[in-house]
Amino acid sequence: MSFRINLKIETKGSKSKICEMSETKAESKSKNPKKANLSDHSSIKHLLDESVSEIVKSRGYVENTRLSNLKLLIGAIVIIIALFAQFYNKKFPENRDFLIGCIASYIIVNGILQVVSYTKEKNAILFTHPPVGAFSTGLVVSSKLPRFSDLYTLTVASADPKSISANKPVEFTKSVTQWFTKDGVLVEGLFWKEVDGLINDYAREPKKSK
Repeated sequence: MSFRINLKIETKGSKSKICEMSETKAESKSKNPKKANLSDHSSIKHLLDESVSEIVKSRGYVENTRLSNLKLLIGAIVIIIALFAQFYNKKFPENRDFLIGCIASYIIVNGILQVVSYTKEKNAILFTHPPVGAFSTGLVVSSKLPRFSDLYTLTVASADPKSISANKPVEFTKSVTQWFTKDGVLVEGLFWKEVDGLINDYAREPKKSK
């Protein structure tokens, strides 16, 4: 009698294990893998940059959108100028002076946008605030993937290099071929390990002295 009871318990246990295994497989299948077009340079860089942002944010860094908001504001001003020029209620040549003013304003404001992008943004893909409660600065995370090259460079630096709590920048340059399968699927575990290690390297760098 006791033998039969034990047998039933073991059977139930094996069934529960089978159910757990099937649920795990179902979850892994439902998770959409990140995939890039290996023949498209921008597709590869975009996917890697997005993954880097996710990894950095998972470490407690919150994105600083101040520069992005500034660029959006300048872009909106450019659009408004173009709309005024298009829908002004007078026709040429009566609106000549107004159009000249709009064109000049468009060039100036668009030039400001380019200067901001070149001097402030450069190759940056993410700006962050410092982690809550941490004696450190935010980060500037930058990346480069030159055309016709498989070498991806990732740099982690301080958002405020003059701060006494700023660490020295760290970077790595590695081939993207080690992070993708032949079908273009990103091997997230390998890439996560590389990026996470770089952030750890930055945290270990000695801070500036007063």
